[in-house]
Amino acid sequence: MAGTISLRKLDLADMPAAAGVHRAAFDERLPTLSGLHSSEEDVGFWSAVVFKDCQIWGAEEGGRLVGVIAFLEDWIDQLYVLPEAQGRGIGTRLLEVAKAAYPALSLWTFQRNAAARRFYEKHGFLVVDESDGAGNEEKEPDVLYKWEARLHRL
Repeated sequence: MAGTISLRKLDLADMPAAAGVHRAAFDERLPTLSGLHSSEEDVGFWSAVVFKDCQIWGAEEGGRLVGVIAFLEDWIDQLYVLPEAQGRGIGTRLLEVAKAAYPALSLWTFQRNAAARRFYEKHGFLVVDESDGAGNEEKEPDVLYKWEARLHRL
């Protein structure tokens, strides 16, 4: 049975766990792209780049980090939920933190990540551009989404 999920802003000491959530979720969803970075490189990226540039929030269950979101003004940089914790509203709760902070948000996700695309579209994000992947490290075709609060007010 699932426990209670709590959200909190993460600090630098949380970056190894955040990198672990990222890697587990990424590798599960896109196994052909796994192994691009070592776990040490992932932790370095989260600690030196993501933590420096973004506000990072985490979802915890029983003292274990099960989801993370990293965002800055108008942009979601990272959003990952552990595979075994997906489908329980954790990603939605993390996304709500970013939506409460900014009236417009954009993000890139890979075109073939159908689950992520369904998730973002369910939450009001619209496709605004697509690329052939030449501009990303993975060389994987991706899609740019945008959400605006003004379009979702009743």
